[in-house]
Amino acid sequence: MNMKDIYKNPSLYYILVPIMVALWPLLVWGVYLPDVKRSLKKEKAEYGEAQTKMLEILILDPDRLEFADAGSAAAEFDYANAVDRVASFCGIPSTSYKLSSGPIITRQGKKSQTATVSLKDVDIAKFAKFLSTIQLRWADLQCEKLKKLKKKEGFPDRWDVVLEFKYYY
Repeated sequence: MNMKDIYKNPSLYYILVPIMVALWPLLVWGVYLPDVKRSLKKEKAEYGEAQTKMLEILILDPDRLEFADAGSAAAEFDYANAVDRVASFCGIPSTSYKLSSGPIITRQGKKSQTATVSLKDVDIAKFAKFLSTIQLRWADLQCEKLKKLKKKEGFPDRWDVVLEFKYYY
């Protein structure tokens, strides 16, 4: 009996196929269903942990919700918009900062762009909030160097700051 004759044999269709159809619910009930139940339990536990962590973040830093903007998430990065948004969010007026960005450079197949941000006459809390917010908002943006941090004479908390950033596309 060769392979072609097996398919012509009616016992295949009358015996083997009904056996396979009968075994399928047993397989689902005995193997797949317990796996799904374990997976569901695990997912519920992970969801509970994630919800707890999200509430902790919300309690510690409620300003994140105000800054989040779903419409701009898909937009391509632009230094002018990024610095403007974060500066206004941190209460730094447009007259107190200056931005100069360089061209997009490609090295070894990776694109990057540098920029220098100068903050004039800001208090240390606003500067710290600006730096942490801009780096949290754009994960591919890094502060490469703090070029200048100079205290203004005659003022208790006024600083001039120059930062050098690099964004990796």
